[in-house]
Amino acid sequence: MTMTTIAPPRPTEIPGLPVRLTAGPAAVAEARRQVRAALHLWRAPVDPDIAVLLASDLVTNAIRHQPGGTITLGVRCAPGGLRVDVHGSVDVHGAIGPDLILVRTLSDEWGCYPTPAGQAVYFTLACQRDGGDE
Repeated sequence: MTMTTIAPPRPTEIPGLPVRLTAGPAAVAEARRQVRAALHLWRAPVDPDIAVLLASDLVTNAIRHQPGGTITLGVRCAPGGLRVDVHGSVDVHGAIGPDLILVRTLSDEWGCYPTPAGQAVYFTLACQRDGGDE
């Protein structure tokens, strides 16, 4: 008996609010501004400081492995929470794990997937409950 495993579908488009950034130091600040603006606009029930920090981490990782290229930031808010994707034009799979300590530690989910142009890395943050323990 043979078992066939089907991989979960991967996004073929950049999810929500796509922003193209030149891979350089200014890209990190712009990514932070874009994420903070989206969270404010959507009134997303996630910790904005953590979302901005993790987006910075993903963009910094992309720049480190792709200096001078173009990266794309995708931000979307769904009923379950926030998802941020960073798409690059190079395959950095071997270098992703050790570089993203903050993303691995603070996100609810994270990962990477191949794209037609290279690689994307993402994280999700679940919605915070009102009146939570802080």
